[in-house]
Amino acid sequence: MLFNEYLQNGKKLVEKGIDDYLSELTYPPVIAQGMKYAVLNGGKRLRPILLFMTLDILGSDMEKGLATASAIEMIHSYSLVHDDLPALDNDDYRRGKLTTHKKFGEAQGILIGDALLTHSFYILTQKNNHLPASSIVEIVKLTSDYAGINGMIGGQMVDIESEGKKIDIETLKYMHSHKTGKLLKLPVECACIIASATNKEKETLTKYADLIGLAFQIKDDILDIEGDFESIGKPVGSDLEHDKSTYPSIIGLENSKKLLHETVEEAKNIIIKEFGIEKSSMLIQLAEYIENRNK
Repeated sequence: MLFNEYLQNGKKLVEKGIDDYLSELTYPPVIAQGMKYAVLNGGKRLRPILLFMTLDILGSDMEKGLATASAIEMIHSYSLVHDDLPALDNDDYRRGKLTTHKKFGEAQGILIGDALLTHSFYILTQKNNHLPASSIVEIVKLTSDYAGINGMIGGQMVDIESEGKKIDIETLKYMHSHKTGKLLKLPVECACIIASATNKEKETLTKYADLIGLAFQIKDDILDIEGDFESIGKPVGSDLEHDKSTYPSIIGLENSKKLLHETVEEAKNIIIKEFGIEKSSMLIQLAEYIENRNK
């Protein structure tokens, strides 16, 4: 299967799953409608696709990961809803459309984000009945850890505290490895649980996930300088406007591009070493996609 075809198939699968799960909710209508709007208004679906690709390379059926992939995408979407709020980034557009709080109202936006986060755990526990109870508990434990203070929320807090300050590269790495990286590593580790990966397989795939999480953030920082609204769906230059530390602001734009390429090459090499070129094809192309994307 061609890479772009795989991306489209994975995207269709998870979006249908999310639509089905959220269609069970009808009241209050503003929350039910807002949850769908926040999740299904576009996006690369990188996290679900990472989960599907990991299941594939481990020889497991991607359908087994649908509920978990959908829940992770809902958590990612909730974080974007809250990131866009006036108290944080105060953004009007996301993926070329009005942000959730601009569409439904600020108070409603807060509650829509809360609902997405909370309902994701309902999906993890109620829609995964094909998995052993012990696997569900492990997935819930991992998800709550990586989405909370030890992961995304912790990284977001460091991001807020770092605005307008000069921070060192280690603080920047911590911020991004937690704010962005943990939720990119989560689908890979969840897939390892679902597919009963060996310790060596899990170690390799987790390292790959760490590296592409870093690459993803470096590329995001570069796009905030070199991107355009039509491609990325939101105004460029927001990092500069909010006086945020980024890879280009600390090590320079050209060094950031060099680090991006080196990180992607390392990710490709470790996955090839464990699984071989042919079996690793989709994960190799995904790493290259992250490096070369324009949105």
